[in-house]
Amino acid sequence: MRPAGPTGPGDSVRPPHAPARPGSPAGADASVRPPHAPAWTHPGGAPFAAGPPAPRSLARRLAAPVAVLGGVAAAFAYVGTVDPNEPGHYPVCPLLRFTGLYCPGCGGLRSAHAFVHGDLPAALGANALAVVGYGLFGVVMLLWLIRALRGVPMRLAISPAWWWGIGAVLALFTLVRNLPFGSALAP
Repeated sequence: MRPAGPTGPGDSVRPPHAPARPGSPAGADASVRPPHAPAWTHPGGAPFAAGPPAPRSLARRLAAPVAVLGGVAAAFAYVGTVDPNEPGHYPVCPLLRFTGLYCPGCGGLRSAHAFVHGDLPAALGANALAVVGYGLFGVVMLLWLIRALRGVPMRLAISPAWWWGIGAVLALFTLVRNLPFGSALAP
């Protein structure tokens, strides 16, 4: 005895209320949408051709970059207000605390504080790599805002070679700032 319903990969059983497929014998009603067909299909189940997406409004295009910029501005405002040079306001770097070695981020808060106050030499002295990062962030934000204004999506794809290069720069910076001749890079 054969079970009711589909039995294999190519088998299908049409429910009695479902319309016949296009090209079926005369008398079949092809104008009724099958119950399993999504709303964006033609009667008979064929999908509509996908057209270009509707353009997004300027406010919606600017929402993400402005939100990121606002968050970073708020963080810089906080660090500019609460001095990291005074003990007790921020946690100590765990690597520095337990090993005595400076990580690539050590001095980053002091650098941001000096940067907010317009003291570029002090910012570079606290963490030169962080100041370079602020500049790169500014360039990426400017590109993102310009592309959002023009309606062009921002895609930042970095190849693995660039990631390895960034990692090598961070490792070299960490090594040099912990050696006696690189003490100028230490915070």
